[in-house]
Amino acid sequence: MSKFGDQMRGLTVFISDIRNCKSREAERKRINKELANIRSKFKGDKLDGYQKKKYVCKLIFIFLLGNNIEFGHQEAVNLLASLKFSEKQIGYLFVSVLVAESHELIPLIIQSIRNDLESRNPVYATLAMQCIANVANKAMTTELGREVPKILVSADANSGVKQTAALCLLKLIRTDPKCFSHREYGSRICQLLNDRHLGVLTAVCSLLEELAKFDQDSYKSALGYAVVRLSRVVSASHADLQDYTYYFVPAPWLSVKLMRLIQCYQISDGSVTRGLVESLDSILSRAQEPHKSKKVQHANAKNAVLFEAINLIVHLQSETNLQIRSCIYLGAFLTAKETNLRYLALESMSLLATSELSHDAVKKHLDTVLSALKTERDVSVRQRAIDLLYAMCDRTNATTIVGELLNYLEKADYSIREELVLKIAILAEKFALDYTWYVDTILSLIRLAGDYVSEEVWYRVVQIVINREDVQGYAAKTCFEALQAQACHENMVKVGGYILGEFGNLIAGDSRSSPLVQFQLLHSRFHLCSAPTRGLLLSTYVKFINLFPEIKTQIQEVLRLDSNVKNSDAEIQQRALEYLQLSSVASSEVLATVLEEMPPFPERESSLLAKLRKTAPKAAKIHDKALAPVGTANEPPTTAEPVSISEPPKEIPTVFNQVNSVAPTSMTSPPPPSDASLLVDVLGGGSDISPLPSLGGDRESFDLDPEAREGVKRFYAMNSGVLYENDVIQIGVKSEYKEALGRVGIFYGNKTNFPLVNFNADIKVEENLAKSVKLQPKPIASTIDAGAQAQQLINIECIAPFNTEPTIAISFTYNGAPKKLGLQLPLFITKFLMGTSMNSQEFFKRWKQLGSEPSQEVQKIFGGKFPCDLEAISDVLRSSGMEIMEGIDPNPDNFVAGAILSTSTVLVGCLLRLEPNRQTEMYRLTVRSSDPLVSKQLVDMLSTQF
Repeated sequence: MSKFGDQMRGLTVFISDIRNCKSREAERKRINKELANIRSKFKGDKLDGYQKKKYVCKLIFIFLLGNNIEFGHQEAVNLLASLKFSEKQIGYLFVSVLVAESHELIPLIIQSIRNDLESRNPVYATLAMQCIANVANKAMTTELGREVPKILVSADANSGVKQTAALCLLKLIRTDPKCFSHREYGSRICQLLNDRHLGVLTAVCSLLEELAKFDQDSYKSALGYAVVRLSRVVSASHADLQDYTYYFVPAPWLSVKLMRLIQCYQISDGSVTRGLVESLDSILSRAQEPHKSKKVQHANAKNAVLFEAINLIVHLQSETNLQIRSCIYLGAFLTAKETNLRYLALESMSLLATSELSHDAVKKHLDTVLSALKTERDVSVRQRAIDLLYAMCDRTNATTIVGELLNYLEKADYSIREELVLKIAILAEKFALDYTWYVDTILSLIRLAGDYVSEEVWYRVVQIVINREDVQGYAAKTCFEALQAQACHENMVKVGGYILGEFGNLIAGDSRSSPLVQFQLLHSRFHLCSAPTRGLLLSTYVKFINLFPEIKTQIQEVLRLDSNVKNSDAEIQQRALEYLQLSSVASSEVLATVLEEMPPFPERESSLLAKLRKTAPKAAKIHDKALAPVGTANEPPTTAEPVSISEPPKEIPTVFNQVNSVAPTSMTSPPPPSDASLLVDVLGGGSDISPLPSLGGDRESFDLDPEAREGVKRFYAMNSGVLYENDVIQIGVKSEYKEALGRVGIFYGNKTNFPLVNFNADIKVEENLAKSVKLQPKPIASTIDAGAQAQQLINIECIAPFNTEPTIAISFTYNGAPKKLGLQLPLFITKFLMGTSMNSQEFFKRWKQLGSEPSQEVQKIFGGKFPCDLEAISDVLRSSGMEIMEGIDPNPDNFVAGAILSTSTVLVGCLLRLEPNRQTEMYRLTVRSSDPLVSKQLVDMLSTQF
C-alpha cells in the first residue's frame, strides 16, 4: 500500500481530504474542485500513462462516492492499450464500473479486449476476461463469445487463464446461451474435468452444470469424468490435496460441485452407477469418523459434503441401503445443538421422505420431528419440520400428523398459517379413510384459523360432501352444531349454508334441528356477513323452500325485506327479487326441478394443489415429487393423491381421483360420471375416446430417446418415478393396478420460465399390442405454464399377455421453438401380477406340471449389476408382484416365488426360482408359466434388476 501510495500520492491526498470533510457541503466542494482540475488536465497538455492512471483512479473513487461521471472515458479506454499492467488494470476497472452498454466507445473497448485475448500474455488475457465477465452486455457477448471458449480449450493456456476463461464463459452463457457452439466445444470442455489443476476443475464444474441445462446431449461425457474425479477426491487424504484441503477436509467445494454436476444427469450406465455408489458409500463412512478438529470450520466443511451426497443419493433413487444410512445420519442431526444442522437435516429428510425406498425409515423419526415442531425457537426450523411432516405423512400416520398440525396451528406464526392450513387440508383429503374425520378436520381448520382458510379449502369440502352420500347427513349435523357456537367465522357460515341448503332435510327429523330452527340459525348470521356470503345464504333460503315447504312464508318475508330487494349490491338485489318471484310463481314440480340437489362434481385436479404451488413453492415441489418423483421424488406409492369422492377409499388406493376445483356456487353442474367401471371413466366423459392410432409414419418424427429407453427398465419393479428429464421438461409416472385393470398418471412439469404451448401427448399402440392391452387416455391441457405441472390419466385393461410397450409421442413449442420427444410408457406384464403362496407339496406338484412342455420353462444365467444383497433381492421380487415362499428351497440363499398374471381373458400361473451365488455374484433364474411368452418376458425383465 505504501508503494502504491507513493506512486499516486495525489490520489492518497484526495482520499484523505474527503475523509476529513466535516459536512456534505464541504465534501461536495472538494469533489467539484477536483473534477475541475481533472477536466483541465485532460483538456491541456498531453498526459503520460502515470498521470492518466492517477486521474482515472480519482474519477472511479468519486463515482463510488455516489457522484455521476460524465467525462474521462476516452482516457480510460486509452489505458487499455498500455503495456504496463497497473495502467491496463485501472483502465479495465473504469470500463467495468462506469461504461454503459450503449456508450459510443464500446466498439473501441471490444477491439482492445480482443487484442488482449489474442496476445500471448496470460496476465493481459486474464484482465480482459475479467472485464468481459463484469460487463457481459449483449454487444460483448456477441462479439467475444466465440473467443473465450477457444482460450478455455487451448493447449497453450496456463491453469490460471483456463480458470478465468471457464468463469467468464459461465457469465456469458447466463447472458446468452447461444453465444457459442455447444457441439463444437462440448467434448473438449468435458475433457477439462481431467485437468490436474483443481482450480480449473472447480471452475469447469460450475460451467458444465450450467451448460448441461441447455444442451445435455453435447455434455454427456461429463458424467463419467465427474464420477471418476469424485472418486479420486473422496479417496484422497488431506495430505494428498494439501493446497485444497480445508480444515482436514479434502477439497470440500470441489466435492460439492462435482456432485451437483452429476445430479444434472439421469444415470443409466451400470459401471458409472457402481463407481458413484462406492464414492457415496465412502462419504457416508467418513461421516461416522470422529472429527479431526474441534473447530467449527471442520464440521461445516464435512457436513457440506455429506448433505450434498445425500441430495445425490435421493437423485439416484435406486440405492436403498444408501438412503437408509442417510436417514440414520440425518436422524442424529435432528437433535444436534447447532440450529443450522437441525434445519438442514429436516430439509434433506423431506427429500428422502419422497422416495419409496426410504419413506419407512424417515417415518421412524416422527416423534423427534413432532418434538422439533413444538420446542424449536427458530421459526424457519419449525417451517422445515412442517414440510417434513407433510412429506412423511401416509395412511398409517395421517391421523397423528394432522392432529399435531391442528394443535400447532393455534400458536403458529402468522406468516405461515395460510400455508399450514393448505397442507392440513390436502393431507386430510389425501388420506381420509373415514370422511367424517375429514369433515371434522376441515371444520376445525375453519374454527381455529378461519381468516387463513382460502376459498379453495371450503369449495373442496363442499365438493367432497356432495359426491359422498355416506357423509352428507353427518356433514349437515356437524355444520349445524358448528353454527351454534357463539363465535362463528364467516367461512363456517359459507360451508354451513351450502351444506344445509343441500342436505338439511337429512337432519330435519330432530326437533332440535327442525327446518325453522335451521333457517333461524342461518339468518341470525346474515347481517354479520359480507355481500358474497349473503348472496350464498339467499340461495340456501330458496333451497329451503323446496326442501321445507312449511317455512315458505317465513323465507318469503325475508326475501321481501327492503334490505334485500333494494340493496345497493346488485347481486343481492337480483337474487332476492328472482328467488321471491320464483317461489311465488313456480309450481312445486317446477321448484323441485330447478332447485334439485346438486349432482356430483366431475373429478379434476384439486385446486388446493395449485393454491399451494403459489403460496409455498418449496412445499408444492415436495408434493409434486410424490406425483412425478425425482427418481421417486415432488412421496412413496402408499402416499396417495387426494382420495376419490365417488368411490370408497378402501377398494383400491385412489391415487388419481381428484374432484373439480370449480367454486360450488352455481345452481347447476355437469351430469355425474358413470359408475359402470371401477377404473374406466373416473373423470367423466372419458368413455368416448377415439381408437388409438398406431405408430405408423410418426415413428421417424418421434424417435424414442435412447437414455429414456434404458431408464424405463427401472419401472419393472416400481410404480412411480421420473421417466424423463431435461432442462425444459420433467416427465414423471405414478400408477396403480388391481387385477387386470390399471391406472397410470403421467405428469408433465415445465422447468422453464416460459410456457409450453401447443402441448400434445399422444399414447400410441402398435397393432399387435392393441389386441392385448386396451388404453383409454384422458385429454391434457394444451398449455403448461412456467413452473407448472399438467397431468394425463390413462385407464388400462390387460386383455392378454404382451411383450411390447406403448409409446408417448410428445410435441410442444418452447420459446418459439418446436420440440418433439418419443418415450416408452412403462407398462409391463409385471404390473398385472398378483402374488400367490402355497406349501412345499403344492409347489413341487405345480412346478412339475408347468415343466411338462419345454417352452414353458425359460432359464438364464447372468452376472449381477449390484452387490449380492438378499434383502434387496427380496424387495425386487415383491415389487415385481411375486410372493416369496419361505422354506421350500433347501438352500436358504435361494428364492422361490409365485404369482398369477391377471388378464380379462385368462389367468396365467407363474413360478420362479432364483439361485444367487454370493462368491461369484452370478445368478441363475428359472421361470415356469403356462404361457411361454410370459416366462420369457419375466426372465428378460427380472434379470436386469439384480
